[in-house]
Amino acid sequence: MVVLSFCIFSQYTFAQEVATEPEKYTAHNKGKFFFYWGGNRETYTKSDLHFKGDGYNFTVQDAVADDKPKGWHIDYINPGKMTIPQTNLKVGYFISDHYNISIGVDHMKYVMRTGQTANINGTINLPESHPGHVYNGTYNNNPTELAEDFLDFEHTDGLNYINAEFARVDDISKLFRIGNTDKFQVNITEGVGGGILYPRTNAKVLGMPRNDEFHVAGYGFSAKAGLNLTFFKHFFVTGELKGGYIDMYDVRTTHDGPDRAHHHFGFLQRIIAVGGIFRV
Repeated sequence: MVVLSFCIFSQYTFAQEVATEPEKYTAHNKGKFFFYWGGNRETYTKSDLHFKGDGYNFTVQDAVADDKPKGWHIDYINPGKMTIPQTNLKVGYFISDHYNISIGVDHMKYVMRTGQTANINGTINLPESHPGHVYNGTYNNNPTELAEDFLDFEHTDGLNYINAEFARVDDISKLFRIGNTDKFQVNITEGVGGGILYPRTNAKVLGMPRNDEFHVAGYGFSAKAGLNLTFFKHFFVTGELKGGYIDMYDVRTTHDGPDRAHHHFGFLQRIIAVGGIFRV
């Protein structure tokens, strides 16, 4: 009888200890908000750049472009210069423990390589008073050097991808034998998204003045995968690979008139960001 009473008391005491152990903050995500700020590097596929306006209609085939990195710089945290580097801003909400929705701005930069040689198709027929008349002619896969007085084309202020995402997050801390995830937690994330392109394009076509007004120029789709390291429940560092497709069907090129450019291309973005996660 004494032994039986001792066993019952021991089980009751153990159950009390288990029940009173506080649940970790990181055990559940539903209802939490998060945000992050960081920087990126991009790689772009080649694209066919189509330019059309009064007196010209031509396509540059397989144009090569690069990003324009700032490197490690204080401008990333300088409120007056935060839009100069290539940056990423995101705000999101967990609708369940594993799934979240978010909106963000990927401030990328796209710079066509000036001086490259590319094949040109189309026609240029400008009056002699026009600075670009020296390029008048009919082009049929003609290799042409893309000099500054012929074409200077970039989205450097920037290639602004305003997007919404739907993502999944999974805690993989157990794989690294991490017991207290409230101190340190490892998560993997993957998601898909889409949105609009809102660039301020710097384009000088055949010597004409540029149009540098912000405007909706197209749309994009993307998918991502990443690793998230969370410290002390609320602070994290995240690294993501994000790839997708962009179609810019309405790029304004000159200051006056209906002149437009059109191109579409793929991109791969590498992101490193810091952020916070909290429950209101």
